[in-house]
Amino acid sequence: MPRPSEVYLFNSHELPRRAGEMKEYSIDITVPEPVGIDVIAVLAGEDVHLELRLESVTEGVLVSADLSAIADGECMRCLEPIELDIDRRIQELYRYEPQKAHTKAERKRARQEADDLDDDDDLMMEGDIINLEIPIRDAIVLDLPINPLCAPDCPGLCAGCGVRWSALAPDHIHEVIDPRWAGLGAVHGLDQDDEPNGNLSQM
Repeated sequence: MPRPSEVYLFNSHELPRRAGEMKEYSIDITVPEPVGIDVIAVLAGEDVHLELRLESVTEGVLVSADLSAIADGECMRCLEPIELDIDRRIQELYRYEPQKAHTKAERKRARQEADDLDDDDDLMMEGDIINLEIPIRDAIVLDLPINPLCAPDCPGLCAGCGVRWSALAPDHIHEVIDPRWAGLGAVHGLDQDDEPNGNLSQM
C-alpha cells in the first residue's frame, strides 16, 4: 500500500524539458485521509479531479490545473449533513533540481539560485516527479467556509428541545418559568394540598 503522500506524486517524464513544450492530463486522486478543516472536508476515499496542464519553462515546469471535489460536513447551526462543491484553479511553478556544480562559476551560480529559491519559496521537482499535495490541500482549504451552513438563513435548533426549527410548527414554544417565581409555585401547591386535610379535621 502506498504511503499517503505518494498518491499526490505525478511523473512528468513525457514532458520534454524544452521551453514551450506542453502536456495535458485528466486525472483523479483518491485522497487517503481527509483534506480540509475539522467541520468540513473532502473525506478519505473520495476523489479529487484535476484537469492538469504542464508547461516547460526555463526554470522548471509550470503546473496549471482546474480542481473539483466534493466536501462533506455539517451545518454549524442545525448540525444537518451538508455537501459542498469545490472548484478551484491551481497554478504553481516547480523548479528543476539544481544540477551538480563542477566548476567554481557553476558553484557560484548554484549558490545564487539557492538564495533565490529561499526568497521565492517555490516548489521543487524531484527528477521528473511533481508533488501536487501542497497546492491541492491549499486550494481545498481556501475554498471551504469556516462556518459551513446548510442555508444562509438556517434558523438552527430550538434551545428548549434541540429539534431543528425548520422541522417545527410555526407556533412552537416552550413555557419558560422565571426561576425567581418558581418558589411561589411550590408554596401554592402546598396550600392546595392542605385544604382537604383542614376539611377532614372539622368533621
